[in-house]
Amino acid sequence: MIPLVLLPGMMCDARLFGPQINALSGRIPIMTAPLSGQNTIEKLAAEVLRHAPPKFALAGLSMGGIVAMEMIRQAQDRVVGVALLDTNPLAETETTKDRRALQIAATLAGDMRRVLREEMKPNYLADGPNHGAILDLCMAMATDLGPEVFVRQSKALRDRKDQTETLRHYNGETLILCGREDTLCPIERHRLMQNLITGSSMQIVEQAGHLPTLEQPKITTAALTRWLEAL
Repeated sequence: MIPLVLLPGMMCDARLFGPQINALSGRIPIMTAPLSGQNTIEKLAAEVLRHAPPKFALAGLSMGGIVAMEMIRQAQDRVVGVALLDTNPLAETETTKDRRALQIAATLAGDMRRVLREEMKPNYLADGPNHGAILDLCMAMATDLGPEVFVRQSKALRDRKDQTETLRHYNGETLILCGREDTLCPIERHRLMQNLITGSSMQIVEQAGHLPTLEQPKITTAALTRWLEAL
């Protein structure tokens, strides 16, 4: 089966896809790419492409999905299929840019944990029995990555380009998936992507917010498995 490259969201690492890696690693080669070393989406995409197999399937969540779209723009012929999870093809709004500026300033002043705890992580998840444990994992991933990565990733997201034309010209096997209760990347953003990519399929995951890989891992893994089998 074709290798799978996984791209995590902002201030996350391979643990974001832990359940999926556990379920799929015995069946296909899996590579999880850190998105921590560059401060533009273009450079992050180029860096992943340098280390990726010649041809591969690509799945990205949130910021990972944004980098995935840029990878398609740079090297569409190498991406045989893409799964875009809880992400956004549009450029940053001015309101969000202003909010990022405040978060960057707070982080540079040593206040990253408060920004994460009070302004970001509470917006990620739907209510559920594993809410606390998932939030703890999110904080652990972010703390391990640290404030320099937070600033680089914030700048990359702030300055990203609109990718609607990239998606309009992509014809690989495409899964678009999102949590029903995702307030950061709402359902209408995913319907837009579905309309842009001819033949794409869309799945809405119930009782999940922005991180269905952790909130509803079995449903998300099953959707990714069906997508991979169609490649």
